[in-house]
Amino acid sequence: MKHGLWILGCLFLATLPAFAHGAPSPSSALATAGDAPTSQTRAAVIAARSFLARFNVHDRAAIQFPFVAQKSGTLARFRRSAPDQPALPVTDAQATAPMERGPGMGPPGGFVGERYGTAVWSNYPVSDVPRPGLQMGRLTPAQHTAALHLLQALLSAQGYQKVRDIMGSDQALADSGTPFASGEAVYTLAIFGEPSATAPWMVQFGGHHLGLNIVIDGPHGVMTPTLTGAQPALYQRDGKTVRVLAGENDKAFALLDLLDTAQRGQAILPYAVKDLVQGPGHDGETLVPEGIRGDALTAAQKQALIDIITEWAGIINDAYAAPRMEEIRAGLDQTWFAWSGPTTHAPGRNGSSYYRIQGPRLLIEFSPQGVGDDPTLHVHTVYRDPTDRYGSRFTLP
Repeated sequence: MKHGLWILGCLFLATLPAFAHGAPSPSSALATAGDAPTSQTRAAVIAARSFLARFNVHDRAAIQFPFVAQKSGTLARFRRSAPDQPALPVTDAQATAPMERGPGMGPPGGFVGERYGTAVWSNYPVSDVPRPGLQMGRLTPAQHTAALHLLQALLSAQGYQKVRDIMGSDQALADSGTPFASGEAVYTLAIFGEPSATAPWMVQFGGHHLGLNIVIDGPHGVMTPTLTGAQPALYQRDGKTVRVLAGENDKAFALLDLLDTAQRGQAILPYAVKDLVQGPGHDGETLVPEGIRGDALTAAQKQALIDIITEWAGIINDAYAAPRMEEIRAGLDQTWFAWSGPTTHAPGRNGSSYYRIQGPRLLIEFSPQGVGDDPTLHVHTVYRDPTDRYGSRFTLP
């Protein structure tokens, strides 16, 4: 067995440059043989170990940390003592203590993130909420290539493209000039635990509008919680317009269009929702379901709801996404869809409406942001499983 894994690792190293730029990765072939999740886990382990092998002992300490299984994430706050100083972790009392405010000092209560062991996850830029790990801009070309392959091994083809589109959006923001860290070079990667086919470990990757938390535990791959977003949601790349999170937007409006008048009356909330309710830092909180429930939908409407959910659940590799979608379908009749905001959007653009999908093992929020004056160009989303936070359903007894 060890000899077989060594051969696979050699094949991976020999072919790395070819698939690091978008060609199919060998993990796709591995995942089709035998038990797909187990084969996929082996492919992820090979990719992770090959990435780590490109660091010496000293540098590896900056990108690899212990994996600490917890029941849930906890609130983490960060503040600056002055506008030109780095953001540092603070207690709740320190974060809410009176202090001089000014540009770059952050909101009252500090910059908020979510801590899980030594991992930190947030929808704030990395300059406001530092993440453990190394930034992509600090990697050598070989390390950078191996990092992208690790992402390809963990994600579906569609998920990897979504990640690249989000990073491209953030690069467009950086190119336009921002007072905070943005752009592809500051996206940060960390590995928690030792990549293993049997013991739990985690990969965390992200920047301002992306926060992937991927826990691998034997045959199980879990990507909850995760944050996706965009600013700007429209940008140019190679002479073409890229619209980030277009599927999340268009499929939600498609479901809304399928609802009749009475169903819309249930789904549309009587108040405005302007931000994520359970974004980073809100793990474990109880949210009362609102909107229309799945058992009040027709078969076509249920399929439309599944199509929306797939935009998040389908980011992770297909081998891990398939069992996840099975449990989501099993609870679809108890899954709620709620809407807040306009019921139309301009063609070729995202809308400015908030929506939420909440089921027994699912919470999705899509929240356009007012920052930047055009909420159609700036959106945050969150994807959670209240029964499987950071893979805890598998990693904890």
